[in-house]
Amino acid sequence: MVITPQRNIVSRTWGSSVGKKSVMAVTGGIFLLFVIAHMLGNLKIFFGITAFDDYSEHLRTLGADIFGYSGVLWVLRVVLLGSVVLHVWAAFALWYRAKRARPIGYQHRQKWEGSYAARTMRWGGVIVGLFVIWHILDLTTGTVNPAPPGAGAYEKLVASFDRPVVAIFYILAVVALGLHIRHGLWSAIQTFGRNSALKQNALKTFSFVVAAVITIGFVIIPISVMTGLVR
Repeated sequence: MVITPQRNIVSRTWGSSVGKKSVMAVTGGIFLLFVIAHMLGNLKIFFGITAFDDYSEHLRTLGADIFGYSGVLWVLRVVLLGSVVLHVWAAFALWYRAKRARPIGYQHRQKWEGSYAARTMRWGGVIVGLFVIWHILDLTTGTVNPAPPGAGAYEKLVASFDRPVVAIFYILAVVALGLHIRHGLWSAIQTFGRNSALKQNALKTFSFVVAAVITIGFVIIPISVMTGLVR
């Protein structure tokens, strides 16, 4: 009799579709919390230069006694980067497994499977990923930002969105993010078994509202700069 060695919990979890979906749900939840916090922080721009610059500096001094200057930010960046790797890896593994299992697609898809958000999930992720890279070069490192050296966070943000092409790219990326969140949140709740406790329409409405609030919260900033409301 051949004895099959027991796989550890990581192998068992990652080896199953449910495990991969759980990984995507957890990492997606980390992204969602970060996005909400980032949106709320960005909205401080409507309180003026001092409030926004103080908020930006506070992020860098947070926990400085233990982690050093900007230490907490680097911890968050590492966690987010690790989550990105796991999220993309799980998404690709699920897509590849589905493709191998069904090399010829179904002739008729269910309505939810054909929704715009579901069909553009992967491309939305690519758009958001490219935007994040640009966003870091623009507002974090200042490499492509037109503001003068030594400019504060408020001045950098206004200088960035003073460029219509950048502002429009930002808006399109945020819309893609909203679609990604809408479908991803709905899928994540189903993954953790909450689907039976909520009606489909209520679940879709909740996901839509969360995505819409986040999208509006981000989009309102470049629009306000372009229209002169924020200078």
